[in-house]
Amino acid sequence: MRDPGTERTPRLVPFEDDPSALRSTFALFPSGVAALSAVVDGEPVVLVASSFQVGISADPPLVLFAVQHTSTSWPRLRNAPRLGVSVLGEAHDAVARQLASRAADRFAGVETTTTPTGAHLVHGAPVWMECSIHSEVPAGDHDVVLLQVHATGTAPDTEPLVWHGSSFRALTPRTGA
Repeated sequence: MRDPGTERTPRLVPFEDDPSALRSTFALFPSGVAALSAVVDGEPVVLVASSFQVGISADPPLVLFAVQHTSTSWPRLRNAPRLGVSVLGEAHDAVARQLASRAADRFAGVETTTTPTGAHLVHGAPVWMECSIHSEVPAGDHDVVLLQVHATGTAPDTEPLVWHGSSFRALTPRTGA
């Protein structure tokens, strides 16, 4: 009989510059999924990030995400005065794929709201934020972007969408207490 603790004993293996091994490891860290969007030159532009993090700073209020240097959306979004951040909900599995695609109209059939400042938000999210760029820091093949939060909205009864194991997943709500 196998000791159940064996699988939990740390065993490190050098990935020796094997990008697939490194990606497989990174994929086991669950993260929220955010759509960052703004209206630019009269049309909505969106970037979907699973690297989005909150609670970076409270004074000033900062959140962050990482964007690949190869992104075609970020160069357009970077010049928007305000960005809408929609932390996607469990019902957004297909929406997240659509928004991340290279489709001509990524927002086809997706309900959205645009603020007076041009921040673009997806309906049905548990969290919305209106942000501006605070700073950008080069980080390997990505840039880390700090966003300053100017306004927030929440729908606390909406469960988040989670990226884990290279797929979208829903959290299982807690039952009983």
